[in-house]
Amino acid sequence: MKQYIFTSESVTEGHPDKVCDQISDAVLDDIFSKDPNARVACETMATKNTILVAGEITTSCQYDIPSIVKNTLNKIGYTNPEYGLTSENCNIITSINKQSADIAQGVDSKEQGAGDQGLMFGYACDETDELMPLPISLAHKLTQQLAKIRKNNTLPWLRPDGKSQVSVKYVNDKPAEVTSIVLSTQHDPNISYSEIVENVKKHIIYPICGEYLTKNTKYYINPTGKFVIGGPEGDVGLTGRKIIVDTYGGIGRHGGGCFSGKDPSKVDRSACYMARHIAKNIVAAGLAKKCEIQVAYAIGIAQPISVYVNTFGTSIIDERKIEEVVQKIFPLKPSELINYLDLKKPIYLQTAAYGHFGRTEKSFSWEKTNKVDELKNELSINIGNFENYKTTNLDV
Repeated sequence: MKQYIFTSESVTEGHPDKVCDQISDAVLDDIFSKDPNARVACETMATKNTILVAGEITTSCQYDIPSIVKNTLNKIGYTNPEYGLTSENCNIITSINKQSADIAQGVDSKEQGAGDQGLMFGYACDETDELMPLPISLAHKLTQQLAKIRKNNTLPWLRPDGKSQVSVKYVNDKPAEVTSIVLSTQHDPNISYSEIVENVKKHIIYPICGEYLTKNTKYYINPTGKFVIGGPEGDVGLTGRKIIVDTYGGIGRHGGGCFSGKDPSKVDRSACYMARHIAKNIVAAGLAKKCEIQVAYAIGIAQPISVYVNTFGTSIIDERKIEEVVQKIFPLKPSELINYLDLKKPIYLQTAAYGHFGRTEKSFSWEKTNKVDELKNELSINIGNFENYKTTNLDV
């Protein structure tokens, strides 16, 4: 019997790195709302009382970065000077240039080339209804619940920064139980540790993870005992430093490129979205229980230089046949996949916290399973839909 424990983490929207991701994507959304053909590569750094926004932006529209920064901080909840950063007391520094002409000549060519070289991965599995690995799915739901409880004032002593970590025991590659949960939340200084532990379990952990918990599950809530100083005051934040949180929690591979602040001409972002879309459709079609897609590009070249399908031995037909059909029915050139996924819209701030995948928002076009029937028809497979074969029952 094969057994192992796998752990994934998530962070709240008030985490310093996620503050930066959201500012970068808020800049992208603001520009895209007025100029969907803009080229945007926006990076943010956050520290106590200071936000630095830098990058390469080519656009015909006007945009106001200080206003975007302030609005984003307010939405996250950085409204109290005690938190070390608010829209009213922060210094905002900008350094913006236009996109390099050397890059632009390849991207703006007649057949739009990739905005950079690189390798991109997408992943899906049948462990959850959203076709995501269970550890990262639960980790995201915990941080979302933490933010919800903070914002609806159920626990008024909560502050914006927070993290979760979920460890799942697998038996024969199927999730069997949650072995431990780590949850750290920033808080006001006048709350007792015992009250934090009691309320975090009651309002956050039990509502989200209740069905997966056992008498052996271990809890680590604010393990240091105190978490008053947090956010950019406690740790410098940077755009793109939570790439595993943004994707699959460490299950499956990662090409190294981040998402936030990048317009979809950057295949670091758009091709990863397409790779997820392909992998999800393969699993939803019943062709495999888990699937990883790799695509690779050369800067200025439209056609990917490689496409690879890996089902980890779970596919019901030869992977190379699936690979052939993938390249036939899914658009993989940058301009084609951008149009197919409808990516020239101001939809990106939504993605900048709680993961880019496994979400139910209608604007997340890469989560659609609209190619299931076409995949099965091309491969002459008749196995029914995903609901008839998925195996998500936990042996707890």
